[in-house]
Amino acid sequence: MRAAVLAVLVSALLTGCRRQEPRPLESGDSSAPGQQTSTATTPTAAPPGAVLFISADTRGYLGPCGCSENMRGGIGRAAFQVQQARKGGQPVHYIDGGNSLFGETHLKADQVPQEERKAKALADAFRTMGIAARATGELDDTRGAAFRQGLGLPEVPAGGVKVLDAGTRKVGVVAAASGEALVKASQQAREQGADFVVGLLDQPLEAAQAAAALPGLAANLVVATHSAGEFSAEENRLVRSDVPAVAVQSKGRSLLRVDLTYAPAKGPFTLQRSQGDVEREVAALEQRLALLDKEISHPGIDPKLKALKQGKRDELAARKQGFLTAPPAPATDVNGFALRFLPLESNLPTAPDAQALVKAYDADVGQLNLAWAKAHGQDCPLPAKGQAGFVGSAVCADCHPDATAVWERTKHHHGWETLEEVGKQHHLNCVGCHVTGWQKPGGVCRLDKVAGREAVGCESCHGPGSLHADAPSPATIVGKPGQAVCVTCHNAENSPHFDFATYLPRILGPGHGGTGKSGQAGEPPAK
Repeated sequence: MRAAVLAVLVSALLTGCRRQEPRPLESGDSSAPGQQTSTATTPTAAPPGAVLFISADTRGYLGPCGCSENMRGGIGRAAFQVQQARKGGQPVHYIDGGNSLFGETHLKADQVPQEERKAKALADAFRTMGIAARATGELDDTRGAAFRQGLGLPEVPAGGVKVLDAGTRKVGVVAAASGEALVKASQQAREQGADFVVGLLDQPLEAAQAAAALPGLAANLVVATHSAGEFSAEENRLVRSDVPAVAVQSKGRSLLRVDLTYAPAKGPFTLQRSQGDVEREVAALEQRLALLDKEISHPGIDPKLKALKQGKRDELAARKQGFLTAPPAPATDVNGFALRFLPLESNLPTAPDAQALVKAYDADVGQLNLAWAKAHGQDCPLPAKGQAGFVGSAVCADCHPDATAVWERTKHHHGWETLEEVGKQHHLNCVGCHVTGWQKPGGVCRLDKVAGREAVGCESCHGPGSLHADAPSPATIVGKPGQAVCVTCHNAENSPHFDFATYLPRILGPGHGGTGKSGQAGEPPAK
């Protein structure tokens, strides 16, 4: 029966793949998903204008963690977009809004080597993108102003102005921490000859929206550069008004592209409020991509069907990219600007020079962290009197062999191996969800002492087991962990399609809270 259903699904999917759909007008086509190559025999001169790329709230991310399929982001993909646009013949400027170098305002001592090395890699990547200007925020000053300034990036101080040549026009970039300061700086940019002004406001979108309505504001666009919290900027957002306000998806997952089109004469810039069919097609493609992402991430999907759906997803993502990077209609008698978010999808190309910086970071950081742990690491404190500590899954197995047999057939059992396969077993951003009892009393606090605690063990879900081992009883252990335990790792970033009811059966079986075959269908462990 299962085979028959699969055959019907595959047949339907292949039929959908063969359907001819309208394509956008592009300056280049895609010979393979994400690869942009020109098919025109005679290059077409770009209309007068310029292109701005804006990032913000990157929060120290060089790329996605890789815990799920089709995760957006990556400084290499961002660099490719900027470098590719420079081949179009127009002036191109890359601007960073700040809050990009670090993800936290305070670091523990063991985090310092990794996070400083990462900030330097980000700064080097910005240089490969030809960064023209950047604002700063509190997440840039985690290691102090001297460290930030030592990176040598072209900063615009709070309340400051930088004017960039953009062909026959000038673009002003202003930075501010309040709406009132933004008004003043934008007026100064106009006085210095800026024709188009970008305001970088070190505040969340709601504050940027309020600033955009202030009297006297001389900016054409206000960018919110600091989201309220780690998971507060999961989507790109645009508030259309006389002065639009935008917030770019955080953690380097998207770029904002601003296309300026010049009329023969200088004058005010007008936002292109609608791009008609293009916006509708992009919205439809994003809905289809979201559905495919959910289906591809389903823990029980057949591998062959998953591969087919992934191929279709790559095709749709490449088509969406074509729409988003196609030049806007040339101006006639009006100076215009178009705003487009560029999600950095997983199938998009990466710039080799920027990606080399990421690889160098990956190679260095594990050695840095391990060396620090050996030289300065401290064992976790013992649990307080009467409180449980971690004992390791081997102790649990002595009394619970059936549950252990189920666990050994799940992906949880191989959590540490997944880090080793990608060389991230010594990355502090990753180990917390792949080691049992990380940074907890009686657990593991040193990278050089994880032996016996590797993987997502019994106590990762059921809590520390020392009291239960000494006095076995339902009262001394968490017998049935709830969703709240799971989402500490299966959160919106690492596991965006996590559904408790769907995932739970994958870790149950005889002797471990479930019936039927071990590990939900007794499948071999995924690696």
